[in-house]
Amino acid sequence: MALARRFLPSISLLCSFEAAARHQNFTTAATELHLTQSAISRHIRALEAQLGAELFIRERQTVRLTIAGEVYAREIREALKHISTATLGFRASPSGGTFNLAVLPTFGARWLAPRVPAFQRLHPDITINLFTRPVPFEFAAEMLDAAIHYGLADWPGAEMEFLMHEQVVPACSPDMAGRFDFRAPADLLRAPLLHLVSRPDAWERWFHAHDVDARQIHGMLCDQFATITQAARAGAGLALLPRFLIAEELSRGELVEVAPPAPHMAEEAYYLVWPVNRARYAPLVAFRDWLRGEAADPRQVMVSRGP
Repeated sequence: MALARRFLPSISLLCSFEAAARHQNFTTAATELHLTQSAISRHIRALEAQLGAELFIRERQTVRLTIAGEVYAREIREALKHISTATLGFRASPSGGTFNLAVLPTFGARWLAPRVPAFQRLHPDITINLFTRPVPFEFAAEMLDAAIHYGLADWPGAEMEFLMHEQVVPACSPDMAGRFDFRAPADLLRAPLLHLVSRPDAWERWFHAHDVDARQIHGMLCDQFATITQAARAGAGLALLPRFLIAEELSRGELVEVAPPAPHMAEEAYYLVWPVNRARYAPLVAFRDWLRGEAADPRQVMVSRGP
C-alpha cells in the first residue's frame, strides 16, 4: 500500500518533537539534539502547521503537551524506535537477514544462548537478535519476528510449534542434603521450601504427584530463576527447578537432586511462537527448522517430553 506523503512529516521535525515531548522543555531538547532552542521551536511550529493543531500548551516560560499531543508523542516515539531497530538490524546483516527473537530470561541465557553459535555456523548470513520478554505480548506492537513461550498453547493471533516439556527436580546444596538426609518424598516437608512467583503451586503439584499430603506450604518467594537457583546453592532451602536450567550447577556439584523427578506434572510447555504474517520469513523458517532439531535431540538428557 502506497504511503500518503502528505501524512509523513520529516524525520528532523519528528525527532525534535519527540525530544521536546519527552523533556517537556525546548531548551533541553535542543541540547540533546545539538540544535538551538529557536530551531526546536521552529520545528515544532512547522509540525503543528502540518498537523493543523497545537501539540504544546505554551505558558510563559514553560510548555506542556496537549492531550492529543501526548497520544501523538507515544505513537511517534514507537515509530522512531521501529525505524532505529530496522536500521540497526540492516547494518548488522546487510547481505542476509536479521531475526529478532523474544526469549525468556533464564531459558535464553541457560539453554538458547550456548546453542546460538551452532546456528550461526550453519547460517552465517542470518543475524539473531535476542530480546528479553518474560510474558506474552502483542506482536503488532513489537519489532519481533518470534518468541520462545512457556505456558499453554495459547497466543492469540499467532502460530505455535511445540518444543519440549520440562522435567522438574527438587534440588538443594550438598550441605543441606547431608543435614536433612532425605530418603522419601515426604521428607522434603521437613526442609524450608523455596517458591517461584510465576509457579506458586509447583510444590503442591510435585507432592501430589508423589502421593504426599502437603497443604498450605509456606516458604521464601523468588521472582526469577537465577535468584532461586542462587538461594538454593547458598543453602536457603529446597528449590523445584527444571533440570536443564540447572545442568551446570548439578554437574559442578553445587546443587544435588534429593528426590526423583515427578511424572510430567504440567500442561505447560515450551513453544516457538510467531505472528501469522511472518510464517514464511526466510530467517524464521531457518531458525524454526534448526530449533526443532535442537529441542528433539535425544542426547539432551536434561529434557523430558513427559512420563
